[in-house]
Formats: sequence, C-alpha cells, structure tokens
Amino acid sequence: MSSVPPLGYGFITEGLALPPLEQVLRAVRVVDIPMRVTFRSVNRRQSALIQGPAGWGEFAPFLEYDDHEAAAWLACALESAWLGAPPVRRTTIPVNATLPAVSAEQVPEVLNNYRGTIHELKIKVAEKGQTLDDDIARVAAARRALPNARLKVDANAGWSVPEALEALAALNEYDLLYAEQPVATVEELAQVRALVREHGLSMLIAADESVRKASDPLKVAQAHAADVLIVKAAPLGGARRALKIVEQAGLPAVVSSALESSVGIATGVSLAAALPDLPYACGLSTVSLMSADVTENSLLARDGELEVRRVVPTESALRCVEAEGEVRDTWVERIRRCYLVLQEALPTSL
Repeated sequence: MSSVPPLGYGFITEGLALPPLEQVLRAVRVVDIPMRVTFRSVNRRQSALIQGPAGWGEFAPFLEYDDHEAAAWLACALESAWLGAPPVRRTTIPVNATLPAVSAEQVPEVLNNYRGTIHELKIKVAEKGQTLDDDIARVAAARRALPNARLKVDANAGWSVPEALEALAALNEYDLLYAEQPVATVEELAQVRALVREHGLSMLIAADESVRKASDPLKVAQAHAADVLIVKAAPLGGARRALKIVEQAGLPAVVSSALESSVGIATGVSLAAALPDLPYACGLSTVSLMSADVTENSLLARDGELEVRRVVPTESALRCVEAEGEVRDTWVERIRRCYLVLQEALPTSL
C-alpha cells in the first residue's frame, strides 16, 4: 500500500502542467456568505471561486489553515476548473442531512431547512463548551423527529478514549450507524474501535480528520482503526487523489463537504459519483445551512438525493455575496502563496 502524492495528483495523472498563476487569478470571485446557524464555530463562510476551461472550482480552506494545508484545497479547485470531473458511475447521490451542535429545542427548526424526507442524519457532538448531556439530548431529539432515519454522530476528534467509550455507550440506544472521528489519533481510533466491539456496541467507527489531515491517509486502513473512511475532495487535493486513496484503503467511503457553496459541493458530488460503491449517504447537503449561494440553481437535496451536475455561478447571485476590498485582497494573496507551494510540488511544465 503506497502513499499517494499529496499535491497536484490530478495534474500528474493527466500529464498536464499547472495553469499559469495569472490565468488562475484572472477570473477569481471572492464571496462572503452568512450561515443560517453557527457550524464549527463559523457563522460566515468565505471562499474564492476560480473559473477555468473545464468549469468552476472553489478554494475554501478555513481561515486558520496554513499555506501548506490550504495548498491541497487550491489543487482541488484548479483540478475542478481545468480538468473537470472524473468519469461518473451514477446520476444521483444519496446524502444525509447535517445537524450542527444546536440545543435540543432547535433540532426541529434546523431539520425543517431540508427538503423532503431525511433518510440519514449526521449529528455534531463533542462541541467545546457543551456536555455529554447536551449531546444525548440532541441525539434523542433527532431520533424523536426522525424515528426511521439512519443516525450517525461526528465528534471531530473532541473526545479522549475514555470519554468516547462513555459517550458511545450512552448514545448506543439511539441505534447509531457510525461514530465519525470520536478521537484524535489513528492509535486512539484503533483503541476505540476495539473497545466498541468488546462492549458489544452496535455502531461502526469512521475516520475523517485521520484521513484528510494525515501525512499518510492510508495509515487508518493499515492500522485497522476504522470501518469507514470519510473523504473530502478539497483537503485531499482533488477528486482523483481521493479516489486513489479509497481504492488503496479497501474500505467503504463516505464523501463529505467542507462547508462550501454549490460550486464546491458539485466537486464533492462528482467524487461520490465516481466511487465504485456508495453504501452510506454522503455529507454533501450543507448548502441549506447557508443563507445565500453563488447561483440561483443551488445544489440542494430533495428526499435525500442530490443530482450529479455541474454548477455555474450566476451574476445576480454573486452580486449579493461577493466580497471586495480587504477581504478580496486577502484571498487573492492567499491563492498566490498556495500556488507557490503547489509549484514546488508540481512544476508548471511536465
């Protein structure tokens, strides 16, 4: 099981050079979109949309990420805009709804933002400043609202091994499909997975940060630390690299979003559409958490499914969310710096 090059993988496999920086910057549109609810401590989402010959890509690394981590997000945006999507195997994608770490009382209101029937729901837990009782109340409220849905929780590495075991034992009565990244390290994931089995708990263990933030994302599979991989196109450097990682890992995969506009979600959808198997619903239905979008034809789920299609921003929608001045300058400069990181990994001529 060999490691997959982290930067520029799509351009390497296609035998193509990076587009020149001046061409990348020519059609950048920076957006600043308010959120309906706070999500991962974010109440506004900023990103840069980049247009290329194959369509649009979105560069949306969170503000705290350094240039080396953010460079993978730029590689994904450039792959989407210059190479387009990999060959797809399906025309629709099953998606879960996402429930942020809101109070139990707010659960029905958040779920009402989704159109049609919710078949699968991912619930955020282990939020800083909250307690296990808060998590239990939120999951219980979700189960009451959705008695027939498949539920899964996402801790974003917020627990220690003992805390994870305590929490998952308490939440087991709500019939969870899997627990996503309950602890921080691969070694801890392996411990939690073994303890879950030892205590007869029913949920699977899924790895997210241990895949997308790891220097070697295949380590999770090698350590038998998870039953499911959560893959995100942007932090992994593009759909083509994510597909290769899933292939080499040999584990079922769920494609999730990084809280992007419909442009970035379309990239995640194309990745999900290209996977050989898709046994679980994907976490790609997050546009509904935003109060606006970059197109009137938003990529929104209906009855738990998303259409596989390209997304083109529209001028009328962009005018409502476009950022200018210092915000735009900050994102353009960030693209310049991340491009230099990419350039070191992948020269502009192959």
